[in-house]
Amino acid sequence: MGYPHPSHPRETPVISKHFGDAEARTLAGWQAHGGYDVLRQALATDPVEIQNVVKESGLRGRGGAGFPTGVKWSFMKPDGKTHYLVINADESEPGTFKDREIMRWTPHQLVEGTAIAAHAIYAETAYIYIRGEYTEPIARVREAVREAYAAGILGANAMGSGKRVDVHVHKGAGAYICGEETALMNSLEGRRGNPRIKPPFPAVAGLFAQPTTINNVETVCAVPHVLRHGAEWYKSLSSPSNPKSTGTKLFSVCGNVAKPGNYEVGMGFPMKDFLWDLCGGPPAGREFKAIIPGGSSVPILTPEECAAAVMDYEGIQSAGSLLGSGGVICFDDTQDMVRQIARLARFYAHESCAQCTQCREGTAWTVKILERIRDGEGTMKDLDTLLEIADNMTGKTICVLSDSCATPVVSGLKKFRHEFEAKIPKNRSMAMIPDLAPATA
Repeated sequence: MGYPHPSHPRETPVISKHFGDAEARTLAGWQAHGGYDVLRQALATDPVEIQNVVKESGLRGRGGAGFPTGVKWSFMKPDGKTHYLVINADESEPGTFKDREIMRWTPHQLVEGTAIAAHAIYAETAYIYIRGEYTEPIARVREAVREAYAAGILGANAMGSGKRVDVHVHKGAGAYICGEETALMNSLEGRRGNPRIKPPFPAVAGLFAQPTTINNVETVCAVPHVLRHGAEWYKSLSSPSNPKSTGTKLFSVCGNVAKPGNYEVGMGFPMKDFLWDLCGGPPAGREFKAIIPGGSSVPILTPEECAAAVMDYEGIQSAGSLLGSGGVICFDDTQDMVRQIARLARFYAHESCAQCTQCREGTAWTVKILERIRDGEGTMKDLDTLLEIADNMTGKTICVLSDSCATPVVSGLKKFRHEFEAKIPKNRSMAMIPDLAPATA
């Protein structure tokens, strides 16, 4: 299993290898695939050694930030304090549903990766925080945890190692903001899910004011494979042209595309081959108009920009966007981009925790103006006002929710300004705005 040749696009299933296999959901089925063998070995291995292997593999956080996982783990020292691991399964980013499928089909893969990660950061307790709407994944993971405890895989003497590993499943309550790591910790503590000011960072004072590491579902699920096959094997799955983005990545594809779904490909996979070949391109008789490559909070790309990009952290960034959560949203040439951007903005306005003025007011006014333009009641000045509001929202709040609202607005205005202008009646574009009205004699 190596990096696929661009002329023969195909998936590289590692984490997704057993999607669709009902037997893999059970403890017996997972063990038949070699499940928990790596955990047994890991529990007998020094945490620093595990951290070093993960560092060498180049594995980076798959939740969106892309921070090197092994480096993040190395911040946790054997200092005698109580350490916590938190798995962020609050997958609420529009267009993203990869973690959902991991939990539905291979919950024991998540439990095993969680237990290994806990040991690697000197933690005895881990929490898996799952999006409240994910009823089936919650049931699957809870059952997997129950089976693992019953088999002695988890608990006070995990797999006979003499080490304690406890895993708790926590159901969220339907708040997008709790996907932000510090808001998630507040929620776990029974508080309102508001983001915290940093510093202190979680590795210093996180959950219950103790050193804490937060990892994404996909990230920890990659760890057993890295430890089983080695760092070099993991790096061989991705394009050798970019050693900064290694391994495979799950991408959720939705919208106006022939074959939506989850795809796992090696980092560096050509986006042209991915969209037009692997995913089947746009629906018959249509053309792509726009693509959001990493969940709705990243800049929008044009089909031309996508055709020249490769799917890794640096490749998508060079194209003008971000890899983010890997949620690929496709829009074809029948879509009204003003309507779609207004729809995204309304989501972020609804999900704002209202803690920061710039976000609370900025997202609300952005929606009002966008919907006014959408309904044919906007003015040319509104376009400048949107950009001004976006600037006041970006980089000026405790978390990046306000940035997430501003980003599609700014990139949408930049690339589809003609669609915005087309909705503004000509008699409102000049005469009804005093500072733009033509001078009279």
